[in-house]
Amino acid sequence: MSFEGPNTMTKQVTFQPTPDNARAFRNALSSFATGVTVVTCQTEEGPMGFTANSFASVSLDPPLVLWCPAKSSARFKPFTECRSYAIHILGQQDKSLGNQFAKEPHFTPDIAWSEAADGTPLLQAGLARFHCTPHAIHDAGDHVIAVGLVTEVAVAEGDPLLFASGSYGSFTQS
Repeated sequence: MSFEGPNTMTKQVTFQPTPDNARAFRNALSSFATGVTVVTCQTEEGPMGFTANSFASVSLDPPLVLWCPAKSSARFKPFTECRSYAIHILGQQDKSLGNQFAKEPHFTPDIAWSEAADGTPLLQAGLARFHCTPHAIHDAGDHVIAVGLVTEVAVAEGDPLLFASGSYGSFTQS
């Protein structure tokens, strides 16, 4: 099947994703712009954060969201075995938090946060926060799909922080 017109892909490359071309597959996936989140939980070592762009709404009734941590991550076990966690959708002004938790899981003294009644660390940043209890974990290759039951929501105004092609960006309304 072929298409012609202004939306036709030019210089298209087609390949079968294999372990040998994992980088090309990852680059193709990065063509999809996503929001940026930081997931937080309490651990025996203190509060911990995890930058994730694999976030989606699942259900309104019951209120469910998902995110997908990598099994190879050193943070995998604390985040998949915790009693609760919070997912923070970052705004443009929160880029440093996205960078911080992409590299380092532990909170630094300059990060503003509070503790929920159940001990979950809640960042004082972002456009929306979903405080969750684990609902289900589904195997998904080298990741899992972690589904959370949302128990509380906080919302603020601002412009979202986006991520595509390995870089942060912004949304422009037309």
